[in-house]
Amino acid sequence: MTADITGRKVAFLVAPEGVEQVELTEPWKAVENAGAMPELVSTGAGTVQGFNHLDKADTFPVDKVVDDVSADDYDALVLPGGVANPDFLRTKPAAVRFAHAFFAQEKPVAAICHASWLLAEADVVRGRTLTSFPSLKTDLVNAGAEWVDKEVVVDKGLVTSRGPDDLPSFCAKAVEEIGEGKHRAQARSA
Repeated sequence: MTADITGRKVAFLVAPEGVEQVELTEPWKAVENAGAMPELVSTGAGTVQGFNHLDKADTFPVDKVVDDVSADDYDALVLPGGVANPDFLRTKPAAVRFAHAFFAQEKPVAAICHASWLLAEADVVRGRTLTSFPSLKTDLVNAGAEWVDKEVVVDKGLVTSRGPDDLPSFCAKAVEEIGEGKHRAQARSA
């Protein structure tokens, strides 16, 4: 049973340089099918390049540029992975501030695969339990997180998963947390 999140606006933050396509499209479909309105937010206008691992795939039109929006405009944030996406995003102060603001406002955040790199940069993982692609374990532990090897972890409104194989569980939990709305404990790490 999927939660009804009709009318909620969900930002998907993606770098134009590339995102793991399935980690964008599957959560997008999940929130859309549950009634939410997803918007593709990026650090630049135009399109975002999708990748199937290292091979170029489709492109996706950017709805909004991160400099022109705020967390106030959305009910939740989804951070797709791939190696390039969060690596580029964490070098953009506007993207880091945008992600951090969702925690400060106690709004749900869902991050898959390498996306937690951005959360480490935003300094919101300290004292949280989460998972990610295994190669991020040391980075996340060094940023103060407790890293576990599970398909999906939920910690005070933050949903994390390891990678594409975990998408069914990730999508279901992301929709569930968006449905629950604000999480008062979310701001404690911001």
